[in-house]
Amino acid sequence: MGRNGFFGNFQGLDAFGKTMEDVKIRTRTGALLTFISFSIILASIMLEFIDYRRIHLEPSIVVDRSRGEKLVIEFDVAFPKVPCYLLSLDVMDISGEHQTELEHHITKTRLSKDGQELEAIAGGQLKGEVERENLKRDPNYCGSCYGASPPESGCCNSCEEVRQAYVRKGWSFNDPSGIEQCVQEGWMDKIQEQNTEGCRIDGRVRVNKVIGNLHFSPGKSFQNNYMSVMDLVPYLRDSNHHDFGHVIHKFRFEADLTAAEEKAVLPKEAKWRNDLKMRDPLQEVAAYTDESQYMFQYFLKVVSTNFVYLSGEEIPSHQYSVTQYERDLRQGNMPGKDSHGHMTSHGVSGYPGVFFK
Repeated sequence: MGRNGFFGNFQGLDAFGKTMEDVKIRTRTGALLTFISFSIILASIMLEFIDYRRIHLEPSIVVDRSRGEKLVIEFDVAFPKVPCYLLSLDVMDISGEHQTELEHHITKTRLSKDGQELEAIAGGQLKGEVERENLKRDPNYCGSCYGASPPESGCCNSCEEVRQAYVRKGWSFNDPSGIEQCVQEGWMDKIQEQNTEGCRIDGRVRVNKVIGNLHFSPGKSFQNNYMSVMDLVPYLRDSNHHDFGHVIHKFRFEADLTAAEEKAVLPKEAKWRNDLKMRDPLQEVAAYTDESQYMFQYFLKVVSTNFVYLSGEEIPSHQYSVTQYERDLRQGNMPGKDSHGHMTSHGVSGYPGVFFK
């Protein structure tokens, strides 16, 4: 074995001969080049390590063959110029299912002129007030429908029943101040109190996994021959300005999971969204207008997405893209020029509100 031990024998195995110490000239330039080379090598190693630790997505496309599944829409939208009593939420889909005036899992929060939260109105609270008012009446009380089409009971014992009777008759429910039931329930007082307020509505809606639309609109809505028609209260009659300018704080799609599954899956979904820096297209999107007769439309394309980790764990989710469209309804469905100068004709006049399709 050599004088320098076992590893000393390898010193002679060199493809490039070493310069003899007697002829070596050490300079600062050489030291600088050596330092720069070492820094580049170290930086390359660190970048490779960081890239190795980074999450990589390998997308693949498969045909979704599922049938009859449900989808959950989670939203949080603020309307600075629309009071809560005027705001209605409806859902329709191509299968014919129609959900009107949704309240379940939905909360309306009254907003002041300055955007401060005043009062949260949970779903069903207004109905409870009406029922309490009905309990105060005589059991044999039979309210008038004021010439409109009465329900099966033949009596309109609440302001809502009178409104529905007007709808069946095809009349416009213009002025509830002259209706006994509405006066007793204090509808006009609530309207006067909230006229200058805004409304923030948030919650979750469970819908069919088919083509459909969700819309926030004024007044009440009703179903007639499978078509949604807005019973527009003439809310512009007062001196306050109302428009559907809005701020979308949250709008996302989730899989229809049980409570136990949501508890296990949703925190993991939030984590990978943060890791991948994924952001919903409509998050914190704001749209404003000075016109009351104005319609905002968002056309969405939703794609079911399953994220599968290397460990085999699978997290169901959804992603979507969106196209925004705005329309001034003052000219009805008459042809007019759009922002690009093109003449556009609409088949229907449209309704003021915010529509997600």
